[in-house]
Amino acid sequence: MPDGDREDFAFEGIGTRWQVSAPGLLGPALRTRLLDVVERFDADWSRFRDDSRVTAMAREPGRYEFPAEAGPLGLVYRTLYQLTGGAMTPLIGTSLERLGYDAGYSLRPSGSPLPAPAWDDVLDWAGTTLTAKAPAVLDIGAAGKGLLVDLLAAELEAGGVEAFIIDAGGDLLARGPDPVPVALEHPYNEAQAIGVVQLAGRALCASAANRRAWGDGLHHVLDGRTGRPVRTAVATWTLAETTMLADALATALFFLPGDELQRSFDFSWLTVFSDGSATHSAGFEGTLFS
Repeated sequence: MPDGDREDFAFEGIGTRWQVSAPGLLGPALRTRLLDVVERFDADWSRFRDDSRVTAMAREPGRYEFPAEAGPLGLVYRTLYQLTGGAMTPLIGTSLERLGYDAGYSLRPSGSPLPAPAWDDVLDWAGTTLTAKAPAVLDIGAAGKGLLVDLLAAELEAGGVEAFIIDAGGDLLARGPDPVPVALEHPYNEAQAIGVVQLAGRALCASAANRRAWGDGLHHVLDGRTGRPVRTAVATWTLAETTMLADALATALFFLPGDELQRSFDFSWLTVFSDGSATHSAGFEGTLFS
């Protein structure tokens, strides 16, 4: 999409800067529908607003009905929960709050790290029905942004837009005939790149310990078994057919090697570690700089 033929629609949503780029015009009605999707998603899944469905679950046990996207989201989370032995869990919300990543963004720990509750002790997730057996702070941040990208892509396609790029704070989905070059940001210097990917028809997501970091070594990727930040990988990238899956697996790489995850999922990956070493899948589409 040459710049002269492209329209960029930028907005804020779920705490992230978004940009939707497409050839031609995105009419006012379609823009409104995109914003409505973001608002509805936030009202269902955000733990940062008092009126969300997730906040209601945190206050009161019971049965809660969620939209259709809850079905595939629950399946991905349950699989990764089992593969990681509980390290990656949607019940990490209370652990994040304990370390200061709370609704008020206090960024001040209120106590020692708190492990997440065991899934089957507090939550039954059956399709679009979530039953909280006790108050539970759900946090789908490991896959939620990617899921919302996919929902916006579906809205664009329903509106007749066949070629587009959705950029959700660096997590990307590209549709169209032409590959899009994407730089892979250096985990310790955002002004530098460690490589480049030619993105074509797939989603590219990243996760890094230096993003959403605060205090003394605190960041948003927690091990559900301990409630402590992960200290292994420092940055990961994944490419998959859906942005939800790419997003979830970018976090899962902090807990499991990519080749183990590839036994259950079709994706490619790159992981960079704190000592500067890196490993990637045989089919990784990117080129790393020497």
